[in-house]
Amino acid sequence: MKQTATIIGSGFSSLAAATTLADGGLDVTVIEKNAELGGRARKFEANGFTFDMGPSWYWMPDVFDKYFARFNKSTADYFDLVRLDPSYRVFFKDESIDLPASYSELTQLFEAREKGAGAKLHAFLNDAKVKYDAGINDLVYKPGLSMLEFANWKVVKGLFELDLLKNFHDFARGFFKDPKLLSIIEFPILFLGAMPKDTPALYSLMNYADLKLGTWYPMGGMHKIIEAMVDLAKEKGVFFQTDQAAQRIYKNGLMNVETQQETFHSDYVVGGADYHHLETQLLDKDDRQYSESYWKSRTMAPSCLIYYVGVDKRVKNLLHHNLFFDTPFDAHAVEIYKTEKWPTNPLFYVCCPSKTDSSVAPAGKENLFILIPIAPGLEGDDNSLRDKYFEMVVERIEKHTGERIKQHISYQKSYSISDFKSDYNAFKGNAYGLANTLKQTAFLKPRLQHKKLKNLYYTGQLTTPGPGMPPSLISGQVVADQILNRKKN
Repeated sequence: MKQTATIIGSGFSSLAAATTLADGGLDVTVIEKNAELGGRARKFEANGFTFDMGPSWYWMPDVFDKYFARFNKSTADYFDLVRLDPSYRVFFKDESIDLPASYSELTQLFEAREKGAGAKLHAFLNDAKVKYDAGINDLVYKPGLSMLEFANWKVVKGLFELDLLKNFHDFARGFFKDPKLLSIIEFPILFLGAMPKDTPALYSLMNYADLKLGTWYPMGGMHKIIEAMVDLAKEKGVFFQTDQAAQRIYKNGLMNVETQQETFHSDYVVGGADYHHLETQLLDKDDRQYSESYWKSRTMAPSCLIYYVGVDKRVKNLLHHNLFFDTPFDAHAVEIYKTEKWPTNPLFYVCCPSKTDSSVAPAGKENLFILIPIAPGLEGDDNSLRDKYFEMVVERIEKHTGERIKQHISYQKSYSISDFKSDYNAFKGNAYGLANTLKQTAFLKPRLQHKKLKNLYYTGQLTTPGPGMPPSLISGQVVADQILNRKKN
């Protein structure tokens, strides 16, 4: 008789876990709280526009390739992936800089801004590749259940090469001096959960992903990745039920997940929903691993304030990806990570996928996704505050693009902390999960296997290996492999 598994949630990690388990011979059911599959990577349509609700950057294509290859598939079987060139545009106070996809053009750009920076970029990215290879190909595929997982020579040698005890701020300044180049180098760190001075230099691996592996886009929208994963899961026999919010997890012989409609009985349960919510709200008190004080002491990555905007004309001077660094980087970072307050004059990001993909907006119109990173857990998330920030960012977009936008807006919707809480039960309304600090790395994260209920597992951005699409994709496979290894033994 086949063993069974119930997966709670349908984001990247849950879908990866479900498909891997089904491929390994289990009967798998995925239950999803919302009406649509995809978790934070859902989409919605309005007034002819198609909006991706969450992830918008397709980095680390090798991780996606490796996932689909596991099942003798490729991304090309499901969607058309294109590399963006330029990768993105950065707006500063007095100029904008486009980051070319060509590495030779990129080194010329760095050299033109700072003498010797072209060669230093080469050295910086060679070092970052070592970290990427050790970090992405070795460390993140480990379950993080014990320090002993890291007790082999290849990994120990890698740890010494990863600069875990150096901070990113000082490390980057050992290569570059130009403030704008440093802002470009440090921008991926903004979403990891700490100031560059508090982030290990290990995370220069993100720069390798950005500047060497490139920025990509699946035509039709980021939700095409979810559609591909769902199609593959169904091909493997995974069964999906939407509008099924898990209300209780308990063991009574089998593992049980109660929803308002029914109870799912299975050999294994994998929680791909918010870890904190599953632990503190769905488990009986005696079955909980972590106290509320433990959770309060965790360092979270940022939340965000998002606007989905339809514009009834084309907007010049925007690329697919645009970073607005026209205000001080450090001041905003302090308000996210130190003082934890609503930002005074925030940096922000604008995605305009209609520059690449005509299917996401009506002809002659533009699809805008505007994101402001903010501290998690902030109070006062109401319409008046959202309106204030919207006025602020639209004014700055108009200033830097030279385009009138406000009077051409035909659709507008906002999304922030209260929505993350209501839609995903997100701890502190987080958007990106647990911060990637040294004290929250590998086995120092919340465990992916429950200490007491051995057939209960967790996956996703609050456990190993961490936040982001590629890590979540890896997380689901790691959890599934743990279960399949037990099944073999």
